[in-house]
Amino acid sequence: MEYNIKNGLHGEVNIPGDKSISHRGVMFGALANGTTEIYNFLRGADCLSTISCFAKLGVDIEATRDRIVVHGNGMRGLKAPSAILDCGNSGTTTRLISGILAAQPFTSTMVGDSSLKSRPMKRIITPLSMMGANIVSVLGNGCMPLRITGSQLHGIHYQSPVASAQVKSSILLAGLYADGVTSVTEPALSRNHTELMLNTFGANVTTSGTTATIEPAEELYGQKINVPGDISSAAYFIAAALIVPGSEVVLRNVGINHTRDGILTVCKNMGADISYENLTMKGEPSADLIVRYTPGLKGTVIEGDIIPKLIDEIPMIAIMACYADGTTIIRDAAELKVKESNRLRVMVDNLTAMGADIEETDDGMIIHGGKPLHGAVINSHNDHRVAMSFSIAALNCEGEVTITQKDCVNISYPRFYIDLKKLIHE
Repeated sequence: MEYNIKNGLHGEVNIPGDKSISHRGVMFGALANGTTEIYNFLRGADCLSTISCFAKLGVDIEATRDRIVVHGNGMRGLKAPSAILDCGNSGTTTRLISGILAAQPFTSTMVGDSSLKSRPMKRIITPLSMMGANIVSVLGNGCMPLRITGSQLHGIHYQSPVASAQVKSSILLAGLYADGVTSVTEPALSRNHTELMLNTFGANVTTSGTTATIEPAEELYGQKINVPGDISSAAYFIAAALIVPGSEVVLRNVGINHTRDGILTVCKNMGADISYENLTMKGEPSADLIVRYTPGLKGTVIEGDIIPKLIDEIPMIAIMACYADGTTIIRDAAELKVKESNRLRVMVDNLTAMGADIEETDDGMIIHGGKPLHGAVINSHNDHRVAMSFSIAALNCEGEVTITQKDCVNISYPRFYIDLKKLIHE
């Protein structure tokens, strides 16, 4: 791909539904009594993996033009799976559903694609086992496939070594079925969609600092869910408008949950021109974002408690940093090594190929901005966030950028290239 953008990017994008919230809507709806309707559901491959798994567990799920309708089986109404549960590329599906399956009166086996099979599952196996779960890594390597035989679970207080919403959510979902109160304390606060949504479904989840606590529940109740746009998907267009001269882009209905808005904090620290309209704070907060080209972005330091709030956006932030004045330092991001790819190394290798002044550290990157980027062949490693990030880098560099396996964007944003093209007026 090579662009000749004369007057910047202009227009608006309706950001697709938040992936994390879409997953949870299906899962909690499946466990609820009654019907759950989900609007603006993200119909990407990961969320479709969640639908597929719950369909195999006996849940009736309809997909209409404007919504997903989940006819809940109730907390104790799931059926022994009709086949092996294939989670595809989705770590969220795997880890969250494990907490649910740990309490069911049957045995389940979960598999995934080659990328998912390399991702660490001991981080959920350990706490679920402490609760009394019978969950094993079939190959004995702490990864998938997983085999789970349901058992009586016990409430625990787990000190999580990582700030991970997937780990926290897996334990809280198991806690719905436990014989006592279950708590999870994280080293930093991760995204809180599970806590917010479980309460709307009738569970009793409380939070204090970085600790979330759930009481056992007898039943959940179907809900109507309006999914805000995914800020992780919005990040690509935020960055595009900031780095392409002459741009002004409006991003509609973007979720700005305070546990997810780290990208906006970083942009503010870099001096970005971003304003809000139509702010809604009820339930999951959202707003329209107006993003304008900002010359003279400044390098910044990104570390500590903000990292869980922008972990998926770091690849895009790394590219923004290449266009900023000064040095950007990213620390405490070792979690990126165990995503769909080792995103630290992949970003450093590919940006180096484009001429960036960047180095990898044990837990992050150091990026010296201001050095022009040029075209290169980019190995996406079949990682959707890498492919989308370098599609944005291609907007403002000299020469052609070729991205391998670029269709992997279907995992989280099937319309990405269509929406990007709408903003380009060559």
